[in-house]
Amino acid sequence: MQHSEIQCRVRELDHLVLTVASIPETVRFYTQVLGMRGQQFQVADGSKRWALRFGQSKINLHQKGREFDPKAAQPTAGSADLCFLTDAPIADWIRHLTIHGVQIEDGPVPRSGATGPITSLYIRDPDRNLIEVSVPTV
Repeated sequence: MQHSEIQCRVRELDHLVLTVASIPETVRFYTQVLGMRGQQFQVADGSKRWALRFGQSKINLHQKGREFDPKAAQPTAGSADLCFLTDAPIADWIRHLTIHGVQIEDGPVPRSGATGPITSLYIRDPDRNLIEVSVPTV
């Protein structure tokens, strides 16, 4: 193995970008249903953008048709498949999602997460992205 291969590797995910049909509807869903924090921030050109913050990460939002450069080659609303970890029991999530009128597409089901086994529920966000809410299992 070459020396540069050891030093040049990613450490963790800082943020990802979702292209969405409606920033207000997306912010509402992710804050009210998933407990993230909506945050507006200013970029170098003086314009303002929206992000969803959780833990040490964030999701930047691009309005479909008005994406910021640089951007994905084919920015598309509804093309993401994301998994989020939670500490709340799955039974609490089922009650919470029911209260918010969010349909569970699948689960609870056992899955394999990045660091070990998880139990997951699958739902859809307003753009029909597949959202997996998961609890690590022991």
